[in-house]
Amino acid sequence: MVLFRNNARVLRARLRAERPTGGAVECLLLRPGTIPSQWWCLLKPGKKLPVGSTFGGDGQFSAKVLKKQPDGECLVEFNTLNGRSVTDIAEAYGEIPLPPYISRCSGPSSTVDTERYQTVYADTQKTVAVAAPTAGLHFTEELLALLAAQGHPAHDITLHVGLGTFRPIATDTIQEHLMHGELYEISARTRTALAQTPVESRLAIGTTTLRAIEDYHRSGGVQQDVSKPWIADARLFLYPPATFSAGALLTNFHLPRSTLLCLLSAFLAPGELAGIALFKELYAEALSNDYRFYSYGDAMLVLA
Repeated sequence: MVLFRNNARVLRARLRAERPTGGAVECLLLRPGTIPSQWWCLLKPGKKLPVGSTFGGDGQFSAKVLKKQPDGECLVEFNTLNGRSVTDIAEAYGEIPLPPYISRCSGPSSTVDTERYQTVYADTQKTVAVAAPTAGLHFTEELLALLAAQGHPAHDITLHVGLGTFRPIATDTIQEHLMHGELYEISARTRTALAQTPVESRLAIGTTTLRAIEDYHRSGGVQQDVSKPWIADARLFLYPPATFSAGALLTNFHLPRSTLLCLLSAFLAPGELAGIALFKELYAEALSNDYRFYSYGDAMLVLA
């Protein structure tokens, strides 16, 4: 097997701030806007931060809400001190955006999570994720070296993990769910590896990697010159009876009503609807044996 993995590093994307009245604000950076000083964010309390409202934090930045989308995303204009970028401010003063089901007595910036909520192969030049590609958390440097020595090399893809990955399904049918786009990058080296690796020999480490591979194939990347990087926006929502361009998937046990469960159901039985029943059997087994779920939980290896 040849491993393909998401090397995105998690940004310290949760900023604590205050409104001019002194009320607390939580700002979760999602992705940059069209200019460096503007970011799309999630804000709490959203109802108290209409368009035109302002907030600031740590004496290091001030911000103004420019737009609000029906889904809750807000376009925010940041003014930072000393010409620092929004990313610089986040890395200096922000918190690792742990999922809400993880709580720490020492607070959300617990040093254990600062290290543990990153894969060992996260690229410091790719600090673009607001959630960890959690399947990769199971790997150590020693395990990757052992796999490489046994003929299982690894190649990197960068998918900017954002709202598209973790937003739950709230519609009556999965077909109605709107998948948010997530930028991804595939280097020339990885594109060459994909071209040279048969589908059945591709192991996708995590659903974010698999989404990027599928979007790359479906948008015609494989037919174009592989000597250049490929950069595109993945908006794929994969559910039964989808088919795939990878032969194996390593993935954690996911939340109910998530798009990740839909992807897993499809991967268990590509081109069929039978994967829905299979995934229910797998999760019943996991529950009966006290498997750990979610970000720091156990994983499964699915072979097509």
